[in-house]
Amino acid sequence: MADLLAGVIYSFAALFIILDPLLSVPIFAAMTKGQAPAEVHRQAFIAIAVAGGLMYLFLIFNTYIFEILGLNLPSFQIAGGILLFILGIQETLGIDIGKSKEHSTTPAGVVIGTPLLCGPGAITTVMLLSNSYGILIPFIAISLALIATWLILYYATVIQKTLGDVVTDIMGKILGMFLAAIAIKIIYSGIIALSLIVK
Repeated sequence: MADLLAGVIYSFAALFIILDPLLSVPIFAAMTKGQAPAEVHRQAFIAIAVAGGLMYLFLIFNTYIFEILGLNLPSFQIAGGILLFILGIQETLGIDIGKSKEHSTTPAGVVIGTPLLCGPGAITTVMLLSNSYGILIPFIAISLALIATWLILYYATVIQKTLGDVVTDIMGKILGMFLAAIAIKIIYSGIIALSLIVK
């Protein structure tokens, strides 16, 4: 029982740090600004559903997904890094990329869900935890991390009001630059890893 609890605590901490929902708050708040509370809450649920779906998927099927599709983790890193870079540029410059009038409320939950919450780092962490602990412990840890993340996103508007629009806007732009920098690092790591596989 002690080993189970220790494994869950460690796995939860690792996943929560990787998901980093606090990083998503100003971006999520900016992307859902002006929307009704019910819609903001719906987008928070979508974000968690997307992130959770991917994490559970890779927990259960692990590397088989890549093998079936003929892909590898470095390729996923590069693709995720590119999407993250676009998001960083979007938030820093205050521009909208890939939004249509008919689906203007859709991107927030989806983009926050992946690659911001569940990107290559989170998926890699899930795969490593499954190799170390099996299925049960990471499953519990993922569930707890998702609940904590959902609560933070659910109250993103309250957090935004507490910080203020000006502070949130500044934080969003600064974090946008950090996201772009992180994305470049992810892309670089993916390219290096891919080059080693090709050799």
